[in-house]
Amino acid sequence: MASHDDADHLPEETQGYKLSQPKQSLAEYQNMDANDESLQRYKQSLGLGGGKDLSDPNDPRVCIIHALTMESPGRAPVTIDLSAPGSEATLKDRPFKIKESCKFTMVATFKVQHEILSGLQYVQVVKRKGIKVSKDSEMLGSYAPNTEKQPLYTKRFQEEEAPSGMLARGHYNATSSFVDDDKKTHLQFEWSFDISKDW
Repeated sequence: MASHDDADHLPEETQGYKLSQPKQSLAEYQNMDANDESLQRYKQSLGLGGGKDLSDPNDPRVCIIHALTMESPGRAPVTIDLSAPGSEATLKDRPFKIKESCKFTMVATFKVQHEILSGLQYVQVVKRKGIKVSKDSEMLGSYAPNTEKQPLYTKRFQEEEAPSGMLARGHYNATSSFVDDDKKTHLQFEWSFDISKDW
């Protein structure tokens, strides 16, 4: 059984929601009822049947997160490079600044391989001095394995606004997770940031 802290890094469950059918292989999806027009549109929306599959047979991961970027007017984008294995290990010790009251947007860049990724969500838990101050999640969607036509996926999150005021300024620790409908965590990492008066 997952501890309370482990469950905190999973997306909230929607009461009454169940996956409509068991997980299927790529071949099964591609061969599903070729005469069904709505199913053909669904398969196209997932990116099936468009170009050479870029899945690496030596890498068993289904979802590979390449980067998480914060974009904010008046500042160059801040990118957390997650492409190299183990690159997330030192992020907690290298905080970046966020100006109070600024508006910002997070952007995730990732690759999917081997199978359809269903219901990918980004979950972020922020703590200050060990006390949880927020838990946010963003649905990224469902994706087919990347192809030559679409080597990477990019997803922009909803715009957010940094807190402001003397009490909001200071150091924060965050844990970010990328979790799918099957509750499989594809990446979880800790990082930190400082809310300050200026960049």
